[in-house]
Amino acid sequence: MIIHWNMDPEIVNFGFFSPRWYGLLFALSFLVGSFIGSWIFKRENKPPESLDRILIFMLLGTVIGARLGECLFYNPSYYLANPLEILKIWKGGLASHGAGIGLFISIYIYAQKTPGQSYIWILDRCSIVVALSGSFIRLGNLFNSEIIGKPTGSAWGFVFQRIDNIPRHPTQLYESILYFFIFLILIIIYLKFDLNKVPGLLIGPFLILIFSTRFGIEFLKENQVEFESGLILNMGQLLSIPMILAGLFILVGISLPAKRKISALSNQ
Repeated sequence: MIIHWNMDPEIVNFGFFSPRWYGLLFALSFLVGSFIGSWIFKRENKPPESLDRILIFMLLGTVIGARLGECLFYNPSYYLANPLEILKIWKGGLASHGAGIGLFISIYIYAQKTPGQSYIWILDRCSIVVALSGSFIRLGNLFNSEIIGKPTGSAWGFVFQRIDNIPRHPTQLYESILYFFIFLILIIIYLKFDLNKVPGLLIGPFLILIFSTRFGIEFLKENQVEFESGLILNMGQLLSIPMILAGLFILVGISLPAKRKISALSNQ
């Protein structure tokens, strides 16, 4: 049952042009996201032309945030000493927590420039797309044989032949599958509830579910950088904690008004 994984990260190699599976899946996440966004905007009678703008803001926020996150969270001494290296994104190195922060900032800027679409309104809808995008991107990590898991004796272990001959947890696949299920949960919530009456009902669970998943699976991963070996929790887990707390804060903010209404009705 052990899977020997030796997939070439490059789809084809033309010498001057070598498209990679990671890049294809990254682009596919935005393509599928645009279809979902178009469906949401039509369903809620929002101007379709504004969707193109928000996708541009999201793309810039994701790429810039992910790159800065990788450089500043995981190897700040090197990149601060060699700042031009930050621009060399083609060398690889993107951090999902940085992408998340970049998205929060870029969506905020978009919301300030777009009447009729509040910050929380956009965050709720974008969380559906981002959860699915996370599933695609983790598959890209699998094709790259990166972010590998710790050794395992389980029957479904992967031997990443580009790295070593040790069966390991396919943590990229774990995350991809779980993110896809979170995407389905968010879709169900979106269809079942009127988010205009309960703003935050998607972004709150999104933050809790996505980053709790990340926090838990980190226990099965090898450390990404050397300094993490001296930490009780690795960098991915430390960065996940504020996101989980933010999600809980949002859900508490949603539940308190509802409890007040119930209390007021019971006292009448």
